[in-house]
Amino acid sequence: MLEKGKIQTIAKCAVRDFNDFAIWYTPGVAEPCLDIQKNPEKVYEHTNKWNTVAVVSDGTRVLGLGNIGPKAAMPVMEGKALLFKYLGGVDAVPLCLDTKDPDKIIETVKLIQPSFGGINLEDIAKPKCFYILDTLRSDPEVEIPVWHDDQQGTATIVTAGVMNALKVVGKKMDEVLVSMIGAGAANIAIGRVMMTAGIKPENVMFCDSKGILGTHRKDLEALKDANPQKWNMCLKTNGEKRVGDMAECMRDTDVCVAMSKSGPGVIKKEWVAAMATDAIMFPCANPIPEIWPWECKEVGARVGGTGRSDFENQVNNSLGFPGIFRGTLDVKAKTITDEMVIVAAEEIAKTAEDKGIHEGYIVPNMDEWEVFPREAVAVALKAMEQGIARVKRTKQELWDRASKIIQDSRGMTQLLMKENYIPMPPKDL
Repeated sequence: MLEKGKIQTIAKCAVRDFNDFAIWYTPGVAEPCLDIQKNPEKVYEHTNKWNTVAVVSDGTRVLGLGNIGPKAAMPVMEGKALLFKYLGGVDAVPLCLDTKDPDKIIETVKLIQPSFGGINLEDIAKPKCFYILDTLRSDPEVEIPVWHDDQQGTATIVTAGVMNALKVVGKKMDEVLVSMIGAGAANIAIGRVMMTAGIKPENVMFCDSKGILGTHRKDLEALKDANPQKWNMCLKTNGEKRVGDMAECMRDTDVCVAMSKSGPGVIKKEWVAAMATDAIMFPCANPIPEIWPWECKEVGARVGGTGRSDFENQVNNSLGFPGIFRGTLDVKAKTITDEMVIVAAEEIAKTAEDKGIHEGYIVPNMDEWEVFPREAVAVALKAMEQGIARVKRTKQELWDRASKIIQDSRGMTQLLMKENYIPMPPKDL
């Protein structure tokens, strides 16, 4: 019986007979090598760097499992690579690192740049995940986009969900009051992106395990050098200067996004009942949300979503990163900006809106494949507009390219299943 795993490497070039190895390897391979030596940018033309992403993790904050280490994190990273390929046509390689030192992780990412067109940081504990991402994105020696899905990916899909939820209840981004339960990597990134997208910073309130964030939090001020992102939220949010606990944070707010700890019972029904009319609830802890969705509905919440597939309105990162990286790679963008994230969120929202949004449908499902090339086009166009794309393509060229790559990727998997090169799972799975 063959060893298991979710991904493998297969050839992209024809091998008619063994003489073809003289073309693809020595001596024929010398010509592209020398061409790249003369012009390093030719590496995108002669190799698969243009479509290859490293999924980098140290296994310290694996979704729903915590600090389980790099070896135990491998199945998750392989799963991430599978999603990259099937949904976005991106070739991804899991790289689980046997170090918890953020500076070693940064050094490793910089050292592997020649082989990859982008880096996806995954399941790295806070606050070092902030430090790693910010350091790599600001380093002039980093020539490829670096993305942290737990921050930017989560922010993309939740922002899309909030955009459409507000349309359903007839409220505007620049008028709503927002409570954020949890002040970790995901929620801070969600808050940052939503504020960039139009929600007023003074109308946002964060709450961690010790209470509402604000300038009154001397404990966080003392730690501002170790966690500057959290202190920055103390400075720019909470215009009402509220103090207190989660219940006080949620009171009279129009939207609540919770990314705290697994429930149920973390958020009480009476706290939801005390929110504004037509409240929007996103309890997104895994594996169990902070409060059950039906409990929210029982006390007046109008619409919302969770991270789970067995409830309506799943806000899943998988709707974001495959299309975002597809667009980023297709124009060889140097980074992924918040503006690129926002246009991806807008395109996710528009994809659902085009089909008719309602309380039970505010974001697409993963099987609505067109969301991914739509995101890719929007992201690529924004990268060109911001001057960070290495190549330029028309909107139609981007659509045709992304659609073909994604459809080819899906078709290849289906063909391998049909021919039994990928065996079907047992019937009870």
